[in-house]
Amino acid sequence: MQTATLHSSRTQSLAAFAATIPGRILIGLAATAVVAAAAHVAIPLPFTPVPLTLQPLAVLGVGLALGPVGGFLTMMAYLAEGAIGLPVFSPTGLGGLTQLFGPTGGFLLAYPLVAAIVGGLTRGLAARTPRFLAAFVAGNLAMAVLIISGASWLMYLGHLSLHATWIAAVAPFLPGEFVKCVVAAGVYSTLARAPRI
Repeated sequence: MQTATLHSSRTQSLAAFAATIPGRILIGLAATAVVAAAAHVAIPLPFTPVPLTLQPLAVLGVGLALGPVGGFLTMMAYLAEGAIGLPVFSPTGLGGLTQLFGPTGGFLLAYPLVAAIVGGLTRGLAARTPRFLAAFVAGNLAMAVLIISGASWLMYLGHLSLHATWIAAVAPFLPGEFVKCVVAAGVYSTLARAPRI
């Protein structure tokens, strides 16, 4: 009984700290570290400068966990970390500001918007639909924004045709992004149902 009381007290203390400004900053920095770790799970593709990474899944997770404002600010912090030269971007790129304005820049610069969209739409839809469906629909809409942004920038930067852009920045990524939306929605709906201790 005493152990359960101590555990409950610690949980309440952690929840109270997480609601403070220092707590939110610490959570945001931890989230940027998760996105950075996901960026380093990268598979280069021979026909495109855009690698396959777990970053989009992590960005969806940040938006779902922290909401539209927290997700947006966290992803802005992530981009700032990369811009000053911290090794948070995919190792297949050049790093720093060069990476933000290189072939994958359209994807990277869309991350704050992606996190805000998935966080905001999920919370809006969850009042009328099951959590999984809300997160899945919001995730797919956010991924559409990500792909359009990334493909448009690559098309502009590389002077690519629509067909070449489809091959380099869209088609190879659609199946993986769909799976990432399923995973993110599943984790979110499961954790949202978990009882608070």
